[in-house]
Amino acid sequence: MKLPSPLIEGRLLRRYKRFLADVETRQGIVTAHCPNTGSLMGCNLPGSRVWLSRADDPARKLGHTWELVEADGVLVGIHTGRSNRLVEEAVANGIVRELQGYRLEKREVRYEGSASRADLLLVRDHHRAYVEVKNVTAAVADGIALFPDAVSSRGTRHLRRMMEVVRAGHRAVLVFCVQRGDVDEVRPADAIDPVYGKALREALATGVEVVAYRARVTPSEIALVAPIPVVCP
Repeated sequence: MKLPSPLIEGRLLRRYKRFLADVETRQGIVTAHCPNTGSLMGCNLPGSRVWLSRADDPARKLGHTWELVEADGVLVGIHTGRSNRLVEEAVANGIVRELQGYRLEKREVRYEGSASRADLLLVRDHHRAYVEVKNVTAAVADGIALFPDAVSSRGTRHLRRMMEVVRAGHRAVLVFCVQRGDVDEVRPADAIDPVYGKALREALATGVEVVAYRARVTPSEIALVAPIPVVCP
């Protein structure tokens, strides 16, 4: 995925009210949209180098969007709105080996009998695969990435819907889109959201497929490049 060019480099002053970030740039201090509802654990330290894109819509209230941050010397993509397209591109390019041969049927597909929606519906020879994408930015020592970085009741609901899909005879695949290149595995953040961790293990036991792919992140492009294991100790 090519990022909007050129990105504007700056220094993070603060992230607040969940969706706002003040950034010092060469042109002065700007307030940018923060497209991430999580806590941004480890990725929102004041003084961090960040990169912003300019908004294309002149009617939008905020003229910039926070795209990247340098955390522990590594570029991290914090824009959760890009994760679905990253996975979609990786599937189309044959990177996601679990979904090779599948093609995109539809985005944002409602689960039967629910208000929740799957991010992607893929098909192959009339077989369906409902795909849920979760963006991963948080990491701790020893190359371990964590999800979620804040309590995610929505994520737990999605796991419940995916279990229902499996019981109905379809494939349900959860893809952790890891927008950083310095981690070797993904684990549930049980200390942050034990309910999600329990639901993830239940989903695995039910037959929901859970995979993770690590990205290569640069100021010009993000691409999923390699699978990494999902570990549920």
